[in-house]
Amino acid sequence: MSGMAERIAIGADHGGYELKSHLKRWLGERGYQIEDCGTHDERAADYPEIAAAVAHRVAGGSCGLGIVIDGAGIGSCMAANKVRGVRAALCYDLSSARNSREHNDANVLSLGARLIGVGLAEQIVEAWLGSSCTEPRHRRRVEMIAALEQGPPAPAMPPAAPDGVSSGSPGLAGSGRPEPSASAATPGAGPGAGTAFRASAAKWLTMENLENLSSEDLERLSARIAELIALGAPGGRSCGSCGSRCNLACAATNPDAVRQLIGLGAGRIGHRPGGGGVGTEVAQYIDHTLLKPDATADEIRKLCQEGIEHGFASVCINPAWVALASGLLRGSPVAVCTVVGFPSGAHVPEIKAMEARRAIRDGAREIDMVINIGALKGGDDRAVFHDIRSVVDACEDGRALCKVIIETALLTDEQKVRACELARRARADFVKTSTGFASGGATAADVALMAAVVRDAGMGVKASGGIKSYHDVETMVAAGATRIGASAGVKILKEARKAGG
Repeated sequence: MSGMAERIAIGADHGGYELKSHLKRWLGERGYQIEDCGTHDERAADYPEIAAAVAHRVAGGSCGLGIVIDGAGIGSCMAANKVRGVRAALCYDLSSARNSREHNDANVLSLGARLIGVGLAEQIVEAWLGSSCTEPRHRRRVEMIAALEQGPPAPAMPPAAPDGVSSGSPGLAGSGRPEPSASAATPGAGPGAGTAFRASAAKWLTMENLENLSSEDLERLSARIAELIALGAPGGRSCGSCGSRCNLACAATNPDAVRQLIGLGAGRIGHRPGGGGVGTEVAQYIDHTLLKPDATADEIRKLCQEGIEHGFASVCINPAWVALASGLLRGSPVAVCTVVGFPSGAHVPEIKAMEARRAIRDGAREIDMVINIGALKGGDDRAVFHDIRSVVDACEDGRALCKVIIETALLTDEQKVRACELARRARADFVKTSTGFASGGATAADVALMAAVVRDAGMGVKASGGIKSYHDVETMVAAGATRIGASAGVKILKEARKAGG
């Protein structure tokens, strides 16, 4: 940033005074010029006056950007937005911070001091200041926002969406979920089923319309398309990628097509039960793991070297080593994976989320979190969901994968299914069998059970704990595992190559 953008107006009421004081120092240390609009002590102050003072400095051009803070951030945001030329945004995580700048060109950031901690506030401000609105379509919409201050024209109606998909609203009519039409999504409806949907979708699926869909709409639309592709394929489902009736086991049925998909940018290919052997590319399934408490820096360096040499999916280490491993693996395709709430899972959700955010800041791109096992066994599914979702939120903000360790050795089959369902609801990326620190590790039966619960959601299954040989890996992959956690990764890979698989 340069010029006026380097000068930031900041203000807070008594509820945000402490956070304002910290951010003022923090920003000053990073070279920003700060104009403090108050309050200057913890005595009661009226947030509308302070928010207006910040907003007027931004609108008048004496400061390029502004930050307003109160207890929840809502009132200051409302007050700032009453000043013409101000686009204030209440941000509570990294995604909303980036989005407010990249999509809406927000020039005032509103923070709720009682809703976020100092560490998260720093991350939000850093992400907000580091983002900008450059895309022409977003700039055009920002101009439309500014035009509203002069009086808006009559809004144009958006193009009609295909049946079952909303045309821009966050939810869909009625229940908020699209209902598949019989002609578009019912297998067995005949070879011409879905033609009308495809024709309307081709006209409607522009980038602009897709941007207006909610994540739920997009998931339903994707499911509808997948169902359409599968029509007219008796005796097996065609995925539309490999062009064969693969029953979604492309890696075994048509490996050349899978290689082409990877070449086009696919980061991970699912492997379903009965999908055939792993072959020589077993390394990409493995998280090369070293989680013993007495691991040394030299051992971590060796682990990372082996990760690069053999092309493992990731190295999985304790949080204290993430920064070191991130530096050693920078520029390589090997990801840094770490653990959260490890190994007991008996940490409060806020601590797990904070641990995940810190690890992501240090360079982790995959987080393996342990659920609150006692809460699950006690039937408190709400607490378990909140526990998982807290870490998933942190991972989504930091664009990291989230794997959920359910510790299968301590659970009944019914509890394993519930744990997987909760991870699915929380939108995790993987479910994982074990920490390796309990009474047992991964079994093929557990992997198959877990895969049956999550496979339709596009989630992976990580088998971990007691996997010592190439035969173990083959068994787990055949059962439905899409990732393996193993400390014996090099030995397994040598066995795979010796077997000529």
